[in-house]
Amino acid sequence: MSGGEVAGLLVAVFWAILVSFLAVVLVRLAQTLKAATKLVTGVTEQAVPLLGEASATVRSAQTQLDRVDAIATDVQEVASNASALSSTVSTAFGGPLVKVAAFGYGVRRALGRKRKGETPHTPPPVVVSRTLPGARRGGRGRDRGRG
Repeated sequence: MSGGEVAGLLVAVFWAILVSFLAVVLVRLAQTLKAATKLVTGVTEQAVPLLGEASATVRSAQTQLDRVDAIATDVQEVASNASALSSTVSTAFGGPLVKVAAFGYGVRRALGRKRKGETPHTPPPVVVSRTLPGARRGGRGRDRGRG
């Protein structure tokens, strides 16, 4: 055999080995792609129902949140109405009730004095332009240092 034939034979053997190696790689790649396809199909078959259930759960939670929001709005409105009603009742009856109570107290006190024979007490005169020294100190200030 001549040198050219040996070289040609070596090239042919090299190409045969390379093609065989590429064929094995392609077969393995095809098997891997089939396994990946089966895996993706299985995941898809399980994920689609799960996504449907998750979507239904989210819709249900949204409905419940809408209900809670409506209830909270109603409670806030009721509290506002109760506050307004309380203010109205306080305004309508508070002043007159205080006046009636003060009048009743005055009547009881006057009747009590008449029964005891006392004369009504006249308050001391008010001095507008002077401040009395005892009034500056006050009754509470003296007791502060004592335990």
